Amino acid sequence: MEYAGQTVGVIGAGAWGTALAQAMASHDRNVTIWARESEVVEAINTKHENTVFLPGIPLTEKLKASGSLSEVAGMDILLIVTPAQHVRTTLQSIKDEIQGKAVVLCSKGIELKTGLLMSQVAKEVVPDATIAVLTGPTFASEIAKGLPGAATIAVKDKDVGQELQSVIGVPRFRPYTTTDVIGTQLGGAIKNVIAIACGVVAGRQLGESARAALLTRGVAEIARLGVAMGAKRETLLGMCGIGDLTLTCSSMQSRNFSLGFALGEGKTLDDILKARNAVTEGVHTTRSTLALAKKHAVDMPITEAVDHLLEEGYSVDDAIEEMLNRPFRYEISSGK
Repeated sequence: MEYAGQTVGVIGAGAWGTALAQAMASHDRNVTIWARESEVVEAINTKHENTVFLPGIPLTEKLKASGSLSEVAGMDILLIVTPAQHVRTTLQSIKDEIQGKAVVLCSKGIELKTGLLMSQVAKEVVPDATIAVLTGPTFASEIAKGLPGAATIAVKDKDVGQELQSVIGVPRFRPYTTTDVIGTQLGGAIKNVIAIACGVVAGRQLGESARAALLTRGVAEIARLGVAMGAKRETLLGMCGIGDLTLTCSSMQSRNFSLGFALGEGKTLDDILKARNAVTEGVHTTRSTLALAKKHAVDMPITEAVDHLLEEGYSVDDAIEEMLNRPFRYEISSGK
């Protein structure tokens, strides 16, 4: 796979899909983005702006938008940037067009109904495709503006990883490669759960010390599950682990952190979600992660506390009290 002559299709014109398409199209990649909403297609093609999901950021005139899913699925390389819970349906609708192609999954999450990672979902639907994962510490608005950022591309075949790196990578968006597909996805997905918890701490004004402690224990929590599922612990020291956690757990630009912050202030989950037009993946990922933890006999107390808050009707104070009353333990252990 060489860059010259390759076309790139981005399926999903939310903020992140638009940002990825913008980064590549601005550097002479031949990119077409698919949007479900006709007004988004029109705005990108005529106003050169995604007025619905990324307003106020000019887009290059080289970026083309289409409302035809089949047209975009016909491109040589596909980036799937739909919400995680819709990845299976999206792939099923285009599976005949994408067998044998490179399919890069850019959605962070775990399928709620099955407990499968996005790569496992893709392998079920399009077994002949080459599956890669793109994730990292990025805010869509910053990447779309051309500010510097970095990410991880995970794919089993190192050569394919380098080829995708040459297509997706541009001077101000630097993807690093790894073969640890499992660890990369767990880091990108579960950091959203930890971010909700960190947001609660901030919204409840419990202090920066508490947030730093929670973030650090979050790394350990993700690593325990990752190792149990065959991932490499050191993967979590990279862009998809420490990098993504640091960004997502410390900024109100993060939908997950800001949701937790609002919960910490006393707002209800229903009211927070009703006010949003974008998916907050951590809400779905929490329960899926907890199911994986139980399956692999891994202790994940932060995830459990967030689940109690989101799904079990615990008050913020009750969830915090539950965490603070846990027994003391060694900091580093192999402990499941």
